[in-house]
Amino acid sequence: MKYFRNITTVLALTVSGFIFSQVKPLDAMLSDYQYPYEVHFLNLKSQGEDLKMVYMDVQPQKSNGKTIMLLHGKNFNGAYWGKTAKDLSAKGFRVVIPDQIGFGKSSKPHAYQFSFSQLAANTKAVLDELKIDKAIILGHSMGGMIATRFTLLYPEKVQKLILENPIGLEDYKTFAAYQTIDQAYQSELKNTSETYKNYQLKFYYDNKWKEEYQPWLDLISGWTLHKDYPQVAWDAALTSDMIYNQPVCYEFKNIKVPTLLIIGTRDRTAIGKDRAPKELQPKMGQYQELGKKTQREIVGSKLVEIENVGHLPHIEVYPKFFEALCNFIE
Repeated sequence: MKYFRNITTVLALTVSGFIFSQVKPLDAMLSDYQYPYEVHFLNLKSQGEDLKMVYMDVQPQKSNGKTIMLLHGKNFNGAYWGKTAKDLSAKGFRVVIPDQIGFGKSSKPHAYQFSFSQLAANTKAVLDELKIDKAIILGHSMGGMIATRFTLLYPEKVQKLILENPIGLEDYKTFAAYQTIDQAYQSELKNTSETYKNYQLKFYYDNKWKEEYQPWLDLISGWTLHKDYPQVAWDAALTSDMIYNQPVCYEFKNIKVPTLLIIGTRDRTAIGKDRAPKELQPKMGQYQELGKKTQREIVGSKLVEIENVGHLPHIEVYPKFFEALCNFIE
């Protein structure tokens, strides 16, 4: 019944003009969705499970000897780095783009203790598989928390660190009430194309929708229409718990590698904001303040603020994002 109810909802929204493209059901592994580059599978034996971690490995035509690894956010996967990878490879960079376990085309384990340390270890396993000793690490949103933990655990592997509108610049536990994983799971099961779009409009795009945002909405919306969605929703609940309970903001002072913060100052993303007291909600996710605060904590770091831009500079204002990135890594 849920499947047909969601189909009806999407069709109605499509007719009303709310969604600009027909959302297609997508299984847990995105089997019918083609990534911008060839995908490779790393077999991982992790926590007693046989898992597959997907990654793209984009080779430059003329190498500059540098590798950059791009880490996706929670509501995304490696596919949204397609244009970034194309332009970086044209400049001579080898570009490695993993899907974290629980995301994108990678395995969706049910009994997995998600932690940023575990995801960092899995990420290192990809570099080890490719025999890459050192890389530039770029993390967006939740990927910024993974990139931070990766840098703290494996500083010898990190040439430079870039954090693009990372979440975790504040400790969400100090604002928002705890929700159990079971509660988070029930909340995830209620997601639809409409709820996802409303969230992105409010927190990412200042209530202004553009056609180029649609493909990244369609990917997560398609999951909600497939019988596999409970599997995806369960991992989403586990990773929400990870974000809430495993802050990295207290350890920024320990980062010693050259670091760049790219911050869209209009961003108001904050995990658990709906569970925080009304008087605290306006204080959460204030990126125009959090970017400066984090720069002060990471010794020697650089900050590029992009005014009137939200949570996804590399989607919303790609030229400005790419210019800031290249100025730092070239």
